[in-house]
Amino acid sequence: MKIKLGHIADEEYYAVTDQGIRVDIDMLPSDEKKAMSPMQLLLSGVISCAAVDLVSMVKKRRKTLVDFSGDVEGVRREDIPKKFTEIHIVFTFVSPDLGEEEAQKLVDLAVEKYCSVAASLDPSIKMTHGVKIVRPE
Repeated sequence: MKIKLGHIADEEYYAVTDQGIRVDIDMLPSDEKKAMSPMQLLLSGVISCAAVDLVSMVKKRRKTLVDFSGDVEGVRREDIPKKFTEIHIVFTFVSPDLGEEEAQKLVDLAVEKYCSVAASLDPSIKMTHGVKIVRPE
C-alpha cells in the first residue's frame, strides 16, 4: 500500500492512492477548514474500519439492518505531540431484531479483533465502544 502526498498551499495537502483516489487534507483553523485534518482522518479510519466488519457480521447473523451509523470522539493531550489519549465509538443500529447484548458483542469483535486501524494504534490509548439500538416504526 502506497500513498503519494502533494502540496496545495501552506497547511493544505492532498493524498492520492495507487488507484488514483484523492483525499484533501488541511490543518487550517476551524473557521477556514476545507478538508479533514490528519487526526480527523485517523478517527474516520478507525470507525469506518470497524463498521465494515460490523455490518458484515450483522448480516451473517441474518439480522435486519434498516439503518446504521456511528459517532467517534477522540480526546487529545495538551502537550506536543497532541496524540489521542482516549477514543470512544458509539454505533447506532436501526433494527427490529438485533438485541443490544448481541450488538455489543459484535462491536467488541469488530473494534478489538478485526479492525486493522484500531490494532495499529498505540495500546496506551483508552478505546471504548458502545451501541444504541433503535427500533424502526
